[in-house]
Amino acid sequence: MDYNQLLIMLILLATLVLFIWGRWRHDMVAGGALLACVLGGLIDAEDAFTGFAHPAVVTVACVLVLSRSLQVSGAVDILVRQVLPKEAGTTLSLAALTGLGAFLSGFMNNVGAMALLMPVAVQLASRLGLTPGQVLMPLSFGTILGGMTTLIGTPPNLIVSGFRHDSLGQHFSMFDFTAVGLSVALVCILFITLPGWRLVPARHQPGSDGFDTGAYITEVR
Repeated sequence: MDYNQLLIMLILLATLVLFIWGRWRHDMVAGGALLACVLGGLIDAEDAFTGFAHPAVVTVACVLVLSRSLQVSGAVDILVRQVLPKEAGTTLSLAALTGLGAFLSGFMNNVGAMALLMPVAVQLASRLGLTPGQVLMPLSFGTILGGMTTLIGTPPNLIVSGFRHDSLGQHFSMFDFTAVGLSVALVCILFITLPGWRLVPARHQPGSDGFDTGAYITEVR
């Protein structure tokens, strides 16, 4: 193992440890890792920010704009009122919430979908007599699973599509991932809403005031 390989492994390990520790914001840790690569000579300073011009990054930024527009327009609130049953039991309510999260994250950033539905999840937990974590964890998995169903649902799909274009001259289309992604999502959501949510520890935490998405959001004006 040469110097460059050893240095990049150390930077990756330190980044992973800081991500798990959670003392500093994830975007600051990622920026620090990039800076460490520049200072260590792994990346030329002139090329440090070329990755921000990658089509996948630009597409994700556009999807975040779409996510914000859906939030402020009230479209998601209307959808929630139509989809989520008001008097249903635990299984049906969790299935509806998780399925809605999966659907939204197929066409918008899954973190954005999670942030939009978190207040709904906390209210649902209160109505069902569950701890917030027992509802938020299934919702989190649902949004991750939904992201696998379309090209724009998750950044890795966009990155793979970019590599395919570089190698074969052809991108993946919007729904090329759907056959496999939707099948996996349906099976996993079925597991989550039947026995899966019961495996989440019932940790009693404060109510909705304990869930602040501000710590995970960076805005550029």
